Formats: sequence, structure tokens, C-alpha cells
Amino acid sequence: MLTIAYIGNGKSANRYHLPFSTKLTDKINVKTIYSPIEENTWAKIDGVHYTTDINDIYGDPEIQLVVISTPSHLHYPLGKEALLHGKNALIEKPFAETSAEAKELFALAKEKGLLVQCYQNRRFDSDFLTVQKVIESGVLGDLIEVEMHYDYFRPEIPRSVKEFSLNTSYLYGHACHTLDQVISYFGRPDDVHYEVRQLLGKNRMNDYFDLDLFYGRMKVSVKSSYFRLKERPSFVVYGENGVFVKETKDRQEEHLKAFHMPDNADFGIDLPQHYGTLTYIDQQGDYHEEKVISEIGDYSRVYDGLYESIINGKDKIVKDEETILQIEMLETGIQQIQKG
Repeated sequence: MLTIAYIGNGKSANRYHLPFSTKLTDKINVKTIYSPIEENTWAKIDGVHYTTDINDIYGDPEIQLVVISTPSHLHYPLGKEALLHGKNALIEKPFAETSAEAKELFALAKEKGLLVQCYQNRRFDSDFLTVQKVIESGVLGDLIEVEMHYDYFRPEIPRSVKEFSLNTSYLYGHACHTLDQVISYFGRPDDVHYEVRQLLGKNRMNDYFDLDLFYGRMKVSVKSSYFRLKERPSFVVYGENGVFVKETKDRQEEHLKAFHMPDNADFGIDLPQHYGTLTYIDQQGDYHEEKVISEIGDYSRVYDGLYESIINGKDKIVKDEETILQIEMLETGIQQIQKG
């Protein structure tokens, strides 16, 4: 068993981590959850030790992995603290605020013979896995363009933020999902064009971004906005022979928000109305338009990977260089605002 503890007992831990780590009852033992305040609105898990004393984690030799699920400005200092106490660490995204901090954490882990990894659960989103399946089928031919959108209509959020900060930046808060998907599948781009904006004016929240990543003659666009009353498709993939459109996002978050948990057989699974549409011309010149049954997303695959890495010595599923590249891109994009 891999015995783990959490630093942070808020939405991140209870919505995006614990339902998936506790699901793996044959591999994962959640022993301790730390929060600086005792009162919490989330229901306690039977058998887990809840504490306001961080030394209940650092002083426990049974705890092998510490999960940092706190506000992002604490990711680097708490990750470093966990490593210095001899614990492996899983750090929520964004992994750090700067690439220098990220490199320091990876170097420290290597020095101490420990693992530190970013929690990139969105690699296991249903829509992203389905896109990979379509691309690898070959029916689209050589890829020309991929569009990825993560939109909301939540104008009240940027309107409530009166000054710019990394903690509220949409680029740091959401491109850390989508950029990782691109990097994990396509690798390092040849070039990147950044458009990072504050739609409500200078010194306000970063509430929009549009990044173009170039791979030879293919372009991958990663776009997000808080002001989209009608969301753009989650993915659009154009090839020489056709197009695949996935309108809707992975449904795991939708179900988690409704407290419909992973122990339900239909958790996160797309219904036919959610399936993407594949349209292409085959080698005989015949036209095809068909629905593609969605792959099943599963964030617990991150914890499966951690178990294999820490207990069985297998390679990490999120490579250090992928995390560093992503942070470098976030830094470069946000400099447009910080200089402006």
C-alpha cells in the first residue's frame, strides 16, 4: 500500500483528489489530512486522521507521499517543506509560480532520492482521450490544426477581482490544464504565439488567453475566456481528410459538483448526446459522418501512476521536463501583462 497525507482540506482535496485516491482501496491508504483550521464544510472520511498539527504528517514514518492541495502561491514552499522532511510530494497545478522554483523542487527531490510530481489529472479527461483515439485512427490524415477551448460565462468572477495577481490569473489557473494536454501529447512546440488579455482593463484580472503552438505546419490553439455565453467546442481537430468536433467537456467535474461520485457505475461517462462527430473523406473518395463513442475518463489513473512509481519504481507519468516547459510558457505569457 502507498500511504498518503493531504495538506489542505478544501475543494481541491475533497472534489478532485480524495474521490479518486480513496477509490483505489487495494493500493492507496489515505491516513492523514491537515488543515490549519478545524472547522470544515466537507464531510469527514471514516478512518482518516484529521489534524491541525502539520507534524502529524512530517513526524509519521508511515506516510510516504504528501499531496499539496492548497492555494497556488503555497505550492512551492509546501512542496519544498515536504521534500525536506523526507516525503514524496504530489503538487496541485500550477506546480509553481516560476520555472526556477520548479527546477529547484525537481533538483531537491533528485538529491534526496524522492519523487515530486505535478497533479495533471486532465490528461485523463474523456474528451482529450477521445481526441487521441480519433487522431490515432488515421482517418483524418495529416493534422493541420487543433483547437482547444475551455470557456465559461462567469463575468461576475473577473468583475469581482479589482487588481491583477497570479493567484487569480486565468492563464495560470486554466492553461495549466490545457497546455499540459498539448505538451503531453505533441511535445515541445517549435514556436509559440501568446495573446494574454485583461478584458476589463489594465491592472485587472487576466480573464482571457489565446495561445498558438506550432509543430511544423500544424497549429494547436489553446483558448479560454470568462465571457463566453455560448461555449466553443471543447476540441476541434482538422486533418487533410476531415474534421472531428467534440462539443462537450469531460463530465467528471460535472458529476463531482453534483456529488455523484466515482463509486457510481455511470460516473463521468458520456451519453450519446455528448459524443463527438467525425466527418471525413476516405481513400475511395466516399463521405463519412459518424458519432464517436467517448473514451472513459478517470482521474484515479494519476494515483495509479504514483503507486507504480513510488512502490514499483516505474517512470513518472508526468515528466519533469514537461512541467518545467509548461511553467516557462505560463511565465512568458503572463509577462505581457506584468510588463504592460
